[in-house]
Amino acid sequence: MRATITVLPGDGIGPEVTSKAVELLQRVASRYGHEFTFQEALMGGIAIDITGNPLPPETLRTAEQSDAILLGAVGGPKWSDPTSPVRPEQGLLGIRKHFDLFANLRPVKAYPALAQHTPLRRELLEGVDMLIVRELTGGIYFGPQQEQGDGDVAYDTEIYSVAEVERVANVAFRAAQRRRQKLTSVDKANVMASMRLWRRTVVGVHEDYTDVALDHILVDACTMYLMTRPASFDVIVASNIFGDILSDEASVLAGSLGMLPSASLGSGAFGLYEPVHGTAPDIAGQGKANPTGTMLSAAMLLRYSLGLEAEAAAVENAVEQTLASGARTADIAPRGGSYVSTDEFAQTVLASV
Repeated sequence: MRATITVLPGDGIGPEVTSKAVELLQRVASRYGHEFTFQEALMGGIAIDITGNPLPPETLRTAEQSDAILLGAVGGPKWSDPTSPVRPEQGLLGIRKHFDLFANLRPVKAYPALAQHTPLRRELLEGVDMLIVRELTGGIYFGPQQEQGDGDVAYDTEIYSVAEVERVANVAFRAAQRRRQKLTSVDKANVMASMRLWRRTVVGVHEDYTDVALDHILVDACTMYLMTRPASFDVIVASNIFGDILSDEASVLAGSLGMLPSASLGSGAFGLYEPVHGTAPDIAGQGKANPTGTMLSAAMLLRYSLGLEAEAAAVENAVEQTLASGARTADIAPRGGSYVSTDEFAQTVLASV
């Protein structure tokens, strides 16, 4: 197979972890007889510094000519003024909207080798393997917003249409069919009109997936259940804001935010792949970053955009073998214990692919 991948290293630890994911994809291409071409472009804070735009038109043109996008992370203290008219996060929201990447898939798996790195009892982590499907191009992130008067009043509006909920619900139901046939829809239907529309729309879509068991949980209850009975979840579907918060909470189950990958998909095979973590400016350039989330995002790229299931599984198995071998980056090392560098961890994964 031949494929072109646009790489957006971004800010902070972004360049460090994306470089390891590129090495991983090159290793996969060599071993399995594929030809991957990588083209780098600017997005985020570095794009603001160089072009004044967090998402330059040249970046969009480059991405439009590719089969998938691999992203590091964007943002950092240098660009953190929320009153600034130009912010790195605008690039992230812009690229999602431009390519209509409406479904964000965030798998969360508890690895036995990392059980001691979570605050939960070991028995609660047994069997934890869930997929959070987050709606990505609607809701409060993209609804009308305004500051009124002298800034003493401001609002952000949560808006969803039936069509928006239907399409992400279809993604979630299909994912559940491939897994354990259970879908949990998260909402706040007891308070919010947009969430009442969400719930009745998901109920309507369920008529086409009668082989999947559907239940509904209010978001506040879900936050509790993720910590008290996490293994009961298979696939979770949630709005933009709820999915964002819940998936970050669920990172506790994996041992570190650095462990989690994600895929942002539209109606076709094209997608954007990135770790769930941020730019971690406090450790940037020190070789301490955990590349696992980005490497597992590369596995999702192989699976969803390129249709290479065996290759994706090989990467995931290599990560699990590396963790089982005892290799640990700083974020998942025992307190006061030794750890390996970003590169050392990545090379161990590569050797196992």
